Amino acid sequence: MKKSLLRYLGIAFFGIMLMACNNPKDMVKYADDVEKSCNPQILEVVADKIDVTYTLKFPEGYFHPKAMLEITPVLVYEGGEVAAPALKLQGEKVLDNYNVIPVAGKEIQHKLQFDYVKGMAKSHLELRGAVLYKDDVWAIPGAYKIADGANITYKWVELHGEPVLMPNDYQKIIKEAEEVNILYAKNSAQVRARELTKGEIKAFQDFLKNLSADERRTVTGTDIVAYASPEGPVDFNEKLSENRMKSAEKAFQKLTSKIETEGPLNLVTKGEDWAGFQELVSKSNMPDKELILRVLSMYSDPMVREREIRNMSSVFKTLEEKILPELRRARLIANVEFTNYSDEELKELTSTNMDALNEEALLYAATLTNDNDTKIALYKKAAEKFGSSRGQNNLAVAYLNGNKVNEAASALAKCDASNPVVANNLGVIEMRKGNYGKAAEFFAKSGCPTAKFNQGALDILNGRYKEALAKLDGQKHMNASLAQLLNGNLDKAEQALSECTCMKTTYVKAVIAARKGQTSTVNELMEKINKVPALAERAAKDIEFAKYR
Repeated sequence: MKKSLLRYLGIAFFGIMLMACNNPKDMVKYADDVEKSCNPQILEVVADKIDVTYTLKFPEGYFHPKAMLEITPVLVYEGGEVAAPALKLQGEKVLDNYNVIPVAGKEIQHKLQFDYVKGMAKSHLELRGAVLYKDDVWAIPGAYKIADGANITYKWVELHGEPVLMPNDYQKIIKEAEEVNILYAKNSAQVRARELTKGEIKAFQDFLKNLSADERRTVTGTDIVAYASPEGPVDFNEKLSENRMKSAEKAFQKLTSKIETEGPLNLVTKGEDWAGFQELVSKSNMPDKELILRVLSMYSDPMVREREIRNMSSVFKTLEEKILPELRRARLIANVEFTNYSDEELKELTSTNMDALNEEALLYAATLTNDNDTKIALYKKAAEKFGSSRGQNNLAVAYLNGNKVNEAASALAKCDASNPVVANNLGVIEMRKGNYGKAAEFFAKSGCPTAKFNQGALDILNGRYKEALAKLDGQKHMNASLAQLLNGNLDKAEQALSECTCMKTTYVKAVIAARKGQTSTVNELMEKINKVPALAERAAKDIEFAKYR
């Protein structure tokens, strides 16, 4: 049994050596016996690169021990071809430093990369070989096609960038208030005659009288709010505040007896006015005001507060003379609604009298027009007349919307680049200039939601498909669809295009249908695509539709 086995192994070894000792030119003759494969079989362009790994499996006895084999991968495409660095392999007895393929055979892999150039959408990868023996070179006839290519679907990514407008604070109804104070003597709720004849009261009356002629202003109600200065017993001051409210109401009725007033009369009593006390002390130039304010922050009990402040005898005298008299009061407050310019009025003023508009009106009026030149004029006016940083930023956005990148850059140069919105818009400018690295830096500094969206587009461009999906998941946009598609999420890719109607969308929808194997849908969409010459030409070469041609 052992002798038979040894004899069999000896014969097998002799057979292998016999094959290996044949003429090295036989390596050309039997080149078809070498198994050749490629990963991927359908080449894909990622970040303008085509990465390939091909495998060669040499059978026993194929490789002559004193021969060399040179394999040259060549990507053949419309308009040309490009060769990758050759792979050199050597037999066991060759004294060189290349990969050794033994007589017994071996499997070997080789990784390579091509730079994408236009035309490679329709291409194929082939291997060309030659056997080298001493001074002889024998080319292997023909070439071995190992892959088709190349998929460029990611190039549908939109790199226009999304700029961001800064908001306006335009209010169609503006809340206003006209106010006057009635001051009282210490511990008194009686309205002194001089209080009803002072200039502030007369101005208040005139304001109410003239409202009927003001088409934009309307009184919605009047508040009477009464207080007591924070000194003495709390219960006494509560009652005093209530009585002042009542006397102020009678005074108001007298002052407006010949004036037509609108809205309800709201009566409020506040008791001791510690809030007013703190405000007046804060605004004063009293030398010990910080000490007083500290007492107010340390104690909440009104009696303790008063006691601690009275202990500061020199300070309390100043308070009695300068602060407390201003707190013995009742406030008469006319609440007014101002009706701002309507949208139609703003449109009219935009064309006839732009100078009549304030900053907020200019910024808002720009949102009411679709004419980009008018937007530019409005934002420019806000920036120049009011020094509006928002107007300056929005002017840059309007320039971008008009594809005036240099003008947008000049406008943004006057803005604070640390502002997240400005940083995003600077990134959009760099993106449109093709400076994608600088654009990414600005988007990273911005951190606003739109900057994150713009970063997702750059992630697709650079082959970072998972990162793109993290930024674009849930969006309705071409780039969001591509992020899903390139991560294999075909249903979500289709959903992301649900609000898109352009022909590029139709093309990508056809790609999705092709990957799903939906022949009828592909044919239906292709009818539309073929009506657009540029898209029809691309589809005719697109590897995505190879099975449907």
